[in-house]
Amino acid sequence: MPIYDDEEELVKVEHALAKSSPLVFAGECRQLHEHLAKAAMGQSFLLMGGDCAESFKEFHVDTIRDTFRVLLQMALVLTFGGSMPVIKVGRMAGQFAKPRSEPQEEVNGLKLPSYRGDIINSESFTEEARRNNPWRMLDAYHQSTQTLNILRAFATGGYADISRLHAWNLDFVEKSEEGSRYRKLASKVDESLRFMKAIGVNTESATFKQAQFYTAHECLLLSYEQALTRQDSTTGKWYDCSAHMLWIGERTRQLDGAHLEFTRGIGNPLGVKISDKITPDELLEVIDNLNPNNIPGRLSLIVRMGADKLREHLPALIRAVQKEGRFVVWVSDPVHGNTIKAENGLKTRPFEKIRDELRAFFDVHDQMGTHPGGVHLEMTGKDVTECIGGTIQDIKVDDLNKRYHTHCDPRLNGVQALELAFLIAERMRSRTGLPPLFNDA
Repeated sequence: MPIYDDEEELVKVEHALAKSSPLVFAGECRQLHEHLAKAAMGQSFLLMGGDCAESFKEFHVDTIRDTFRVLLQMALVLTFGGSMPVIKVGRMAGQFAKPRSEPQEEVNGLKLPSYRGDIINSESFTEEARRNNPWRMLDAYHQSTQTLNILRAFATGGYADISRLHAWNLDFVEKSEEGSRYRKLASKVDESLRFMKAIGVNTESATFKQAQFYTAHECLLLSYEQALTRQDSTTGKWYDCSAHMLWIGERTRQLDGAHLEFTRGIGNPLGVKISDKITPDELLEVIDNLNPNNIPGRLSLIVRMGADKLREHLPALIRAVQKEGRFVVWVSDPVHGNTIKAENGLKTRPFEKIRDELRAFFDVHDQMGTHPGGVHLEMTGKDVTECIGGTIQDIKVDDLNKRYHTHCDPRLNGVQALELAFLIAERMRSRTGLPPLFNDA
């Protein structure tokens, strides 16, 4: 948690946020909860994706549109390929704060406070920029308002119409082998739509014209989260109205910590990031703390371990949850645990390592007879070069400098994200005994 040097200033900002309109509504949170309950029962799949951290200076409608569009493309591949409903959740409209291991950074002998995300301070390496400034919470709130406005317009205003799916193609779809696969899949969907129309199904309904899209971010900056918490007039329960879903990070899931204490009192669907460091007993304590009534859809466990550690540690965790009869959504986060520093000094993530962790996640669930309920990705719709590898582009270390735009952690680009969607879809098909989507799968 950041320390602010002016308590009165912080209180003013908290009061301003407390008087502001909620960003999301309790009814929307309950709707997402119902969808996640189906994922907990093995009847749907959660797709979460978006920036590692949103920024003020890179805010643009095109950036939001492109990420939204890639998520729609991925969801289409997963839905049609896996024959299962896909819950679409964006790491958007609130993913501003970042946990840091060290309170200070040193450059050329100068020590300044660490950059903690635009909602707290600025990335520029000056004393004034690195000051923890509470007024930035209001900037984050207003940008989140605009982001949600844009997302709702795209989701309900015709942009997500399935019959227009050919128009969703980004430039990379036209240039890649994976794009060719997407076009083949789009043709199959078109054929299915024509069949449904022929037998009298109304394809002009909202089911075909609109997309249900939700937002989520890490519950890190409690001053912001608490100021946006509201009591629902319908149920009397409290909801954090900054996002539909909140998750607690690996660094802040302590059983006696403030983050668990805050989140267990709100009605939103929750997530917890877990690594190989957690023990089965500790995991059960976390589950009982956040979901004491064992309600399906209330809690998602977002696994970030790396492929080798996942195969070693995840079975015991699943076994403990199974034995106690706890309802959770198991979600793979194959990106976080695979960060390396390249020879040129830039942080990157090898696509092959991400793919291997996803395969390990599905392998373990196959062995345990449990449902792999979702995937959580740091990704963008922009054609960046931040993660090396990939079957389609095969980004090399020397390519990283071409379009390395992140101001935080490296992200998958649209081609890499779509490639993963096809891999997951094929794996989902094999679990249900369906034939491959394509002959060359």
